[in-house]
Amino acid sequence: MAAVLGAAWALLAAAFLAALLLVLVRRAAARPSGGGFGVVSGLFQDLIRYGKTKRGCGQRPAWLRLLQVPKRWFTHFYVVSVLWNGFLLIWLFRAEFLGESLPSWIQHMHHALGRDSQSEDTAGSEHFSALLVLLLLWLHSCRRLAECLWTSVFSSGVIHIVQYCFGIVYYVAVGSTVLCQVPTNVRNGKELSVQISWYHIVGVVMYIWASLHQHRCLVILANLRKSESGKVISLSHSVPFGDWFESVSCPHYFAELLIYVSMAITLGFHNVTWWCVVMYVLFNQALAAVLCHEFYQKNFSSYPRHRKALIPFIF
Repeated sequence: MAAVLGAAWALLAAAFLAALLLVLVRRAAARPSGGGFGVVSGLFQDLIRYGKTKRGCGQRPAWLRLLQVPKRWFTHFYVVSVLWNGFLLIWLFRAEFLGESLPSWIQHMHHALGRDSQSEDTAGSEHFSALLVLLLLWLHSCRRLAECLWTSVFSSGVIHIVQYCFGIVYYVAVGSTVLCQVPTNVRNGKELSVQISWYHIVGVVMYIWASLHQHRCLVILANLRKSESGKVISLSHSVPFGDWFESVSCPHYFAELLIYVSMAITLGFHNVTWWCVVMYVLFNQALAAVLCHEFYQKNFSSYPRHRKALIPFIF
């Protein structure tokens, strides 16, 4: 395991877990979410909320409002991911199948992140697993970019500039994490023996299943703002129904978590670094889901009480 990468993702997961616990404790204490924040508390709320959930911050200071960008800039995350992870995918493909060496700067990145190029050669199935996961990650980014451009209807919601920069760095880091699961010398000029294992099939099937549901849920959200002819008629928020929305408030976040779990399965279950990534995704999506769930409950008196925030019947 690339020790530096694993530690970094674990630390990031712990940070979001701490933020989630703070939000849950505050809610359990029944403290009002609007107004009356100190500088530190106000900044914390501004950093963890985005879009419609920023309404829970109350009136924010003018200097905080200067540090925000449109939520529709989420599109930039996927542009970066498609370009960067596509670039890594091409290089890894060439290294695995054509016996070419990875660029020197990628090898330096491997060393910096704790991957030893002289480590024992891993099994062919593990090399294929990394290549497959990088492909799945790239396809996921392509789909999300297409949805941002042609499916989603963004309101006037905003995100903090720190959240925006973090999102850009995240999609660069997650692809680099996959690449670092193989040594820099890759195959030493040997041809890659494609060994399809049962966990590859399970992982890909789960990935397709979760991706289809995520797309359906995003279409449902978009259709709330469109007429039957497909014309945008409103940018207000409404209660969504259908598909996984019948069980949770944020099924698209739940699907995102399942997509990353499917990649962990595709890597063969045992990749500790990627499970740290999954833990980060879990706590990150849980935090966003709790705030979104809270928004729905506060703004819609008839909101279905049986719905959970993120995971059906559990959380």
